[in-house]
Amino acid sequence: MWYKKVNNLLSKGGNTKTDKNEYLTYNLSLAPYTLNDKGVNMCPMASQGCAAACLNETGRGVFSNVSQARINKTNYYVYDRINFLDQLSQEIIGVASRTHRTGEMVALRLNTYSDQDFVYKLKKYVDMDVLNDDFYSNILFYDYTAMPNKVKRYIGTTYYHALSRKEDNEQDVLDVLGMGGNVAAVFRSKLPKTYKGYPVVDGDKTDLEMTKHKGVVLGLIAKGKKAKNDTSGFVID
Repeated sequence: MWYKKVNNLLSKGGNTKTDKNEYLTYNLSLAPYTLNDKGVNMCPMASQGCAAACLNETGRGVFSNVSQARINKTNYYVYDRINFLDQLSQEIIGVASRTHRTGEMVALRLNTYSDQDFVYKLKKYVDMDVLNDDFYSNILFYDYTAMPNKVKRYIGTTYYHALSRKEDNEQDVLDVLGMGGNVAAVFRSKLPKTYKGYPVVDGDKTDLEMTKHKGVVLGLIAKGKKAKNDTSGFVID
């Protein structure tokens, strides 16, 4: 077991896609899957194709110091969950305090590469309810997830989600779209106008497109060598 407690769990900007957002965006960037010393799967419903196409090793993730920093944060979480969540709660409170002073809106993506329900965990372990307290009303919470029940749990709340379409979850995709939820799907070269009868919008435009639409497919173009060469069915031709 090894980890070093970090000064900041949340990073401000520094991500190619979130930097396109109209609001300043904070990210919690943990390592995906079992990239931690305890072997905990941080993306419990990831498929083979999803794992291969993960953007963790693109952009700044190609640098070993960035990769190790994400693993270190993840080790902190899996070995010392309560203190991790307490620190995360204090950092979110700090963001909320600042937005109340300035009146600005900001966005917060709690899973840049992982897939955990931190909103639920914060409420359960440190009694922090970010969705039902006006103190956090200037923070736009959002995430991509492979967990359909997570999407369904938060439909109609201020925690926005897009279900990641994989090679093995077509029924979940249709269920979520039928409920008015959004789905993110990766296409190899160009976006179609519709998918499974539902409109496709450009999900690469900003990272916040899921907060602007209901019942749509957020179309993403495959990025990185692994995704572009995918043969699992995760990437749609």
